[in-house]
Amino acid sequence: MHDLMLYLLLLIGTFLIAGVVKGVTGMGLPTVAMGLLVIAMPPASAAALLVLPSLVTNVWQLLSGPSITQLMQRLWPMMLCICLGTIAGAALLVRVDPLWSGFGLGVALIVYAGYTLLAPAFSVSTFLERWLSPVIGLITGVVTGATGVFVMPAVPYLASLNMSREEFVQALGLSFTISTLALALGLFAHDAFQVSQLGTSALAIIPALIGMWAGQYIRMRISPQRFRQCFLLFLIVLGLELASRPLL
Repeated sequence: MHDLMLYLLLLIGTFLIAGVVKGVTGMGLPTVAMGLLVIAMPPASAAALLVLPSLVTNVWQLLSGPSITQLMQRLWPMMLCICLGTIAGAALLVRVDPLWSGFGLGVALIVYAGYTLLAPAFSVSTFLERWLSPVIGLITGVVTGATGVFVMPAVPYLASLNMSREEFVQALGLSFTISTLALALGLFAHDAFQVSQLGTSALAIIPALIGMWAGQYIRMRISPQRFRQCFLLFLIVLGLELASRPLL
């Protein structure tokens, strides 16, 4: 009973925190949740818990934008390659020693946070987009499958495509939704996602949505830039802790 209570507290606390981050910044739910959950469980189990709360929050984000059809017409090669790379990469999340999966996740967190803190501005032309989108999608898919984190290099790439703010947020929702579905399929294909886990994953939706609502409330009352800096520094510390485990 004591262990069950601790597990529930970890689950609720993790998704509340992750939801708040997503509410304030528009992203970060799977990143934060994976980073915290793998402290107490194997990465494959943590990724399975993420499926439903990540899917619900990302579909919400996707449907809030101006045009799904136009985005799909523009980004379908990237989305297709995300699916292929994620399903293939999920084998690494399942088969690799959890310590080294955690190491990969830690490195991904550090790279993502470091990139976002430095935020070098660059722009991709329409000509290059045709060639880069599938490549970026495939790399993002493999990283997603191997670590359960959806952000690299998809987020900085989408930011370089000269979209409006609304289109960019919706494009993130599309990318994260496709990544979530592909990750669930990849975990299922490698026997790491059971139907019985859907109940626990569904429970995590509630604190995730409450956290998102709270994050949106907070966003209106504090400097998003200050919160973003604290969030990214937190990810770097968490990434260093995860990446150092196999070396200790």
